[in-house]
Amino acid sequence: AQLTQSGGGSVQTGGSLTLSCVLSPYIPDGFCMAWFRQVPGKEREAVAVIDTNNRNDYLSSVKGRFIVSTNNAENTLYLRMDSLKPEDTAKYYCAAETRGLSCTVRRRHQLFGNWGQGAQVTVSS
Repeated sequence: AQLTQSGGGSVQTGGSLTLSCVLSPYIPDGFCMAWFRQVPGKEREAVAVIDTNNRNDYLSSVKGRFIVSTNNAENTLYLRMDSLKPEDTAKYYCAAETRGLSCTVRRRHQLFGNWGQGAQVTVSS
């Protein structure tokens, strides 16, 4: 699958942003889709995942503030981010891979083979 991201940008604390990721040519059944983020010097971490049965999982620090969703008709994965904090500042990537046995935020980035190009999210205080 080819993943093409859009969204990102700069907001103040408490603001909102939505990231989008189009999967081409379509979202295959049995896929795990994820949003990761990375700051310089740190490992890429998953913040939200969703599978094609709409089961989702979130990093504890974003639970209640971020929502992951898909629109199958548009082959698009979304990440709605509300109540943004400076510590959410990072480059965000979408990722997708065959679900296999696990689709949780504990699934390491090395187990995803399809990636978007990344988008910077900057939250200022």
